[in-house]
Amino acid sequence: MPDLGAYAAEVLSAYAVSIALLVALIWMSYRRYIKVRAALEDVERNG
Repeated sequence: MPDLGAYAAEVLSAYAVSIALLVALIWMSYRRYIKVRAALEDVERNG
């Protein structure tokens, strides 16, 4: 691990927040995908 000096806590917390936001966005997108796919299948099934 590189030496981050006096700002190690800030840098690592910024990375942690960024990763958490990316994971949240991916999870929300996947949930939306499941909902839309189910709705589309319902429309196709019922005409």
